[in-house]
Amino acid sequence: MKKHNFSAGPAALPASVMVEAAEGVLNLNGIGLSILEISHRSAEFTAIIEKAEALVRELLQLSDEYAVLFLTGGASTQFFLAPMNLLKDDEKAGYVDTGSWSSKAIKEAKAFGQIEVLASSKEDNYTYIPKGYDIPSDLKYLHLTSNNTIFGTQFKDWPETEVPFVADMSSDIFSRRIPADRFDLIYSGAQKNLGPAGVTLVIVRKSILGRMERHLPSMLNYKTHADKHSTYNTPPVFPIFVSMLTMQWVKDQGGLVAMEQHNEEKAQLIYDEIDRNPLFQGTVSQAGDRS
Repeated sequence: MKKHNFSAGPAALPASVMVEAAEGVLNLNGIGLSILEISHRSAEFTAIIEKAEALVRELLQLSDEYAVLFLTGGASTQFFLAPMNLLKDDEKAGYVDTGSWSSKAIKEAKAFGQIEVLASSKEDNYTYIPKGYDIPSDLKYLHLTSNNTIFGTQFKDWPETEVPFVADMSSDIFSRRIPADRFDLIYSGAQKNLGPAGVTLVIVRKSILGRMERHLPSMLNYKTHADKHSTYNTPPVFPIFVSMLTMQWVKDQGGLVAMEQHNEEKAQLIYDEIDRNPLFQGTVSQAGDRS
């Protein structure tokens, strides 16, 4: 009997993806080798990572202005990697504090520059998404967390800003349509909607790469990985493979239009029961902010 996992961390993958992944572990495309043992320099893996990048671009409608990176370390590493690459010591970045993950990102960013919390819902236990705050024009970037898994809130309307826009989309990327061209940096751990834990998707506008004057270790420099197409060192081969299979499944289901419709229907079933049943009490104060 198939069990359902409602715990934190890795989420469910489509059954057909699991079957394809299992076949790849035993014998990848009939080549006589497992995906777990092929070289990351091989033609077979090059085809996999190129297809994965192409699917990211197709699903999100990304232009060639962006580099698509498959890194390691999870979104938590991006909490410090983003400011390390984008923010000088005497420059300011603005953050919107909407939950546990954004507060951790704020803490890490303070090691690399001046951080201004533009808005926060912490005083109300993060039960809503702040709105109507000012975004200073001298910020080097604006950072937000698109979806807050612990508190059940989600940005539905993106702030209007002329400064570079950075977003942690770990828990809702590929679950709905987004105006990707409005962002300069998007990062996401894979384990919610993309694939197994172990790979981190980073989408970065090429024009903001390489501007940092501080010395960056090669492995912590976005430009290193962009120049080497995510193969500067051995990448997480298997998670990238499964992520590619998952994105192909998303495409086959109708892309992000279909995913968004399906997810809205699922969410509505849950919220209807929460609102109807006196045994439950919702934790989001404004219905329009519900994830």
